[in-house]
Amino acid sequence: MQAKLGIAPIAWWNDDDASLSDDVTLEEALRQASVAGFTGMETGRRFPMNMDELGPILDRFGISVCGGWFSGLLLDGDMEAEKDRIAAQLGFFKAAGAPCIVYGETARSVQGERTVPLVQKPILSEAEMADYGRRISDFADWCAAEGMPLSYHHHMGAVVEREHELDLFMKHSSIPLLYDAGHMAFAGGDVMRVIENHHARISHVHTKDVRAEVVNAVDKGAESFLDAVIKGVFTVPGDGSLDFEAIVKALAGKGYEGWFVVEAEQDPVANPPLEMAKVGHAELLCVMSAAGYEVVS
Repeated sequence: MQAKLGIAPIAWWNDDDASLSDDVTLEEALRQASVAGFTGMETGRRFPMNMDELGPILDRFGISVCGGWFSGLLLDGDMEAEKDRIAAQLGFFKAAGAPCIVYGETARSVQGERTVPLVQKPILSEAEMADYGRRISDFADWCAAEGMPLSYHHHMGAVVEREHELDLFMKHSSIPLLYDAGHMAFAGGDVMRVIENHHARISHVHTKDVRAEVVNAVDKGAESFLDAVIKGVFTVPGDGSLDFEAIVKALAGKGYEGWFVVEAEQDPVANPPLEMAKVGHAELLCVMSAAGYEVVS
């Protein structure tokens, strides 16, 4: 079985809170990712969104585009408007040979609102979730037919955050799933049970770790998602509390092959991105070997 190792630029600069950003260029972030051993990077705000410009930069560092976030608004938005919004990224990702677009539902989400506590995240009834699931499935089918699949990111502060919400969403949708152990652990879910229940739909993996002591100290009734990030709730595999050997072995046991992407937003001053990238890469190489994966570039 084969796996590829990527990293997200959120280790260097944060798109939701500019204060959590290192003053480095795209080229320097790619250089550090390459030095750490990664062969893929998801896109971020400092990426030029055309391959004529980006391609030679990626080639210089031996990095490919391994995904990237789209801020979806389909929960409240119009299907045709969302097709128009995603069209440019879809075309760019096809040209880049990316495996998927990461769909994050940002309608009603509190994930980027520093003053809004996590407890105020949106909640849907089952009927509302069923309607949303049908609409996101139709949208995902259209994107796939256009040549670029989506992978749905369950996320703190968003409409699909908790394990029971993910179960309900999966019941009423057919879109592929991005599995993120860190977000599920922070939400209080069982990271191993999610793999067991939904492995057939997992198409992309974010290897985000958590610091359990910070998770336990977060007051979701008073603190926001960004408050928790600033406090250091997330980190890279090998620096946190999750058992990534067990997680990766479970994914291997279910036949998952593809990208494992380190995506751990935290203060780059307190947690230097190159050092963190090296820690995450070393841990993933270790657990990949234990799980029987061949890591390929």
